[in-house]
This record gives sequence, structure tokens and C-alpha cells, in this order.
Amino acid sequence: MLNWEERRHLVKVAKLYYFDGQTQAEIAKKMGVSRPVISKLLNKARDNGIVEVYIKDENAHTVELEHQLEKKYHLKEAIVVPAGNLPADLVKHALGKAASFYVSKNLEGIHSLGISWGSTLSKFVQEYPFERHRDLKIVPLVGGMGRKLVDIHSNLLAYQLAQKMNSNCSYLYAPAMVESADLKERLVQSQDIAMVLEEGRNVEMAVVGIGNPYEGSTMSVMNYLTAEDLKSLHEAGATGDIGSRFFDAEGNQIKHPLNDLVIGLDLNEFKNIPEVIGIVEGVHKVDSVKAALAGGYLNVLVIDDVTADLLL
Repeated sequence: MLNWEERRHLVKVAKLYYFDGQTQAEIAKKMGVSRPVISKLLNKARDNGIVEVYIKDENAHTVELEHQLEKKYHLKEAIVVPAGNLPADLVKHALGKAASFYVSKNLEGIHSLGISWGSTLSKFVQEYPFERHRDLKIVPLVGGMGRKLVDIHSNLLAYQLAQKMNSNCSYLYAPAMVESADLKERLVQSQDIAMVLEEGRNVEMAVVGIGNPYEGSTMSVMNYLTAEDLKSLHEAGATGDIGSRFFDAEGNQIKHPLNDLVIGLDLNEFKNIPEVIGIVEGVHKVDSVKAALAGGYLNVLVIDDVTADLLL
């Protein structure tokens, strides 16, 4: 319990620091003590409730969520975007913009950037600023051909991002998923496809989306997944997917025929990429994100605050 004199002393130090704007060194000189003593007194003032610090900004909530996510899931960085009552499409735009800021400021020394596919990644590309990165190459990490939702295929996203960055890109001339293992083997052995897959394995940074196969699944909309597929995926314990490869609740790639039909990076190959940035929107993806984090596939997570709250 502090006596009156001790409390008075703490109040005086706190007033000089917080209200008068004096530095700890200036206060120390005035009071004839060392700077570390003033630092301890300021901490003591907070510990005893004499000083309470409030951050009056709407970002305080999201910054705290970021700190908790980084700590809990051992992330290099978490970026949390306030969703409010915005529709999903606008939240995806906000996430795309946040991810584009992150990538833009972390591209120094990066010569190859991989990109997956999906509607959230499409917003990332749309929001990316126009820059000049002549020495950078954009590489699609999973196939993407067909007539449905062409605007979110990895090849188109790679091309559009390369246009924004004034850089070059590769093209993976194959579907994300083929009809048979035999066809897949023949395709991945062709020189053009094999070369791009090898480029994908060696990218220094990757931007990916995370899917929930059972709800809001683009793969279902594109007819890559049938009702029978979904049933067998559920029985095999599939919880989510990255680059059309399915994993279970622990983040392990499941043994399932569909995983063997994908033309793109294997999940373990994603782990070898130095920095993988995951962009996620929606509470229906909470379990999928948890599993992806458990599997160690992501270094950076860009997510809305509602989903982030549920993750914690």
C-alpha cells in the first residue's frame, strides 16, 4: 500500500511525463535521479492505477487482435481489418488493400512471387498499386482453365498482377484439377507445365487464399467438386484447402483421390516457401484457417476482425 508521499511523488512524475511532455531524461535531471528510476516510477504509477492509458482510435481493437494472433499462432505478422456490418464483397476489397500494402512494402530483394486463386485474391490484385518491379516474376501456383469464373483463375491473376507491377509472369496451361491420375501424370511431365511448377516451388513469397470445401466453395461453383466428392471429403476429414489441396483439422494433407488430381503445388511445398501470406474473409472459414495455421502453412495472416475474434 502506497503512503501519501509515495503517491504524491508518482503523480508528480506522471504529470511531468504525460501532461507536460517532458522526457524521462529531463525529469530525472530535475529530480536528481537516473533515467531508469523515472521509468520504474512511471511503471509503478500504472501498476497502482494512478495512470491508466487509453488508445482512443478505432484501430486499437484490431491492433490488439493482431498482437494476440501473432502470439498464439507464432505468425510473423497478422493484419486485421474491421468488417463492421459491411457486405462480404467490400470486406474482401478491404482485405485485398491491406494485403497489397503489406506485399508492396516487403518486396525488397524478392525476385519471384507466387499467387494462388480465388475471389479474395482477385480483390488483392485489383487493389494492388501500380509499381515498377522489372526484376520480379509472378508465378501461378495452381492450374486454372475453363469457362467459369475465369477472372479468379491463377493465370489471369498472375497476368494482371504482373501488369500492375510492370513485371513478367509465367502461365500454367492446365486445369486446377483433372479427370484422372493418368492425365495428370502426362500433363505434369510436359516441359511447359513442369517448368512452371518448378518455378512455383522456388518462389520467395506467395499470396494464397484458404477455402472451406463445404461452404462458399468456389471449387463447387466451378464444378470441380460434386456432391459425392464433398461427402467423401467429409469422410476423409477435410477441413480446408490451399491451392486446391485439402487438409484435415490438424493441418495435414489428407489421403484422398482428389488431392492426387490437382495440378499445382503440394501442401508440403507451400511449407518450403520462405513467406506465405494468407488472405481470409468470413466466419465460415474459422476451422479452415485454424487447421492451416496448425499445419504451419502461413507466416502472415490478413483477416477480418470478426473471424479473428473467433480464432482467438
